[in-house]
Amino acid sequence: MPHTPDAFEDDGIDRVPAPKPVHYAEQALLGALLLEPARLADIKQLSADHFESHTHAALFTAIRTLPAPDPADHAKDTAWLNTVLDVARPHAPGLNASYLHALIQFCPRAAHAAAYARMIRADHARRLLRSHAERLGLTASDPGLPDPAATVLVLADDFSRLLDTLAGEFTPHPGSLPRTAVPAPAARQAGEEELDEEQLLLASATASPQDVQQMRWLTTDDFVLPLHAGIWQSITALVHRGDMVDPVTVLGEAQHRGLITEALTPKDLMALVSTPAGSPEHWGEQILRRALLARAQTVATRITAYTDDLSNTPHQLITGSRRALADLNTLRTRYRRATAPATTPAAHPPARAAPLPRAAGPPPLTAPAAPRAHR
Repeated sequence: MPHTPDAFEDDGIDRVPAPKPVHYAEQALLGALLLEPARLADIKQLSADHFESHTHAALFTAIRTLPAPDPADHAKDTAWLNTVLDVARPHAPGLNASYLHALIQFCPRAAHAAAYARMIRADHARRLLRSHAERLGLTASDPGLPDPAATVLVLADDFSRLLDTLAGEFTPHPGSLPRTAVPAPAARQAGEEELDEEQLLLASATASPQDVQQMRWLTTDDFVLPLHAGIWQSITALVHRGDMVDPVTVLGEAQHRGLITEALTPKDLMALVSTPAGSPEHWGEQILRRALLARAQTVATRITAYTDDLSNTPHQLITGSRRALADLNTLRTRYRRATAPATTPAAHPPARAAPLPRAAGPPPLTAPAAPRAHR
């Protein structure tokens, strides 16, 4: 007979997600420590911050704080367990004696406490990397920050230092690259402000081609609109060849590059590069800044995908995150080159010592002889 769902049957809407593997590692470790408190000596690198569960962290803190009981006495009574419960309960009110005994029963082998601790530390590293990636992505997309690019670069430096620290805690192994399928970068939205900046750059560069020679830090990948990137290539090609640059010559170069179509007539292209305002460097920096923020969001998405894949080991997460940040650092190098203050000569060069006065004639070949004394 077909199954008829009951009116009160669980439909899965409010179903609690299944616990992650680290949940069972935490239970097994705490059970091992409650059974054999001396096992604390095997997990000195573990701290309460490494636990995902607040209740488990409070219980671990209580175990570590209290002196270990005498093994013989601990095997006969529950006095030490009661004390642990009393110390932990103010920080985790849901704790009770039955849960402590359940943890002891759940632990497969107390002698494996160090292995359980490694699993906990590994998952903590995963969560730590994910939180840093989320913060990086949110900062890069926050329009309310006064200087989001500077903040993003500071966070990237913090991220690199975190990776260096974690690299010293986990042993490398073969197959260090994640095999996670990373989502394709989100297409950048060509907003009105972005398009205006790119158009003003093209027009200003056509009017001031002498400034374009110093703008090698800007590439076609930094543009939102591919058409604008192609026109920028046309302008820079003329500049680097030493050819004359004006709207007509830019039109000729764009024609050779296949940019003239029914959607972009010669008149349209010439109008686009004929209304300069400001300097090319200014608009180039704006475009590069937006590209930097977009790259930071892509890197954050990539690292988050790595951390969401539970099959990745800590070493794979570290290696993959470093590769992702390297993509951001490549753009950071160009951004710093673009925004570096120009060096100016000193206003007052250091004074030089005055030259000694020259003699009126050539010096004598030999020194004059001293007069003889008369007797």
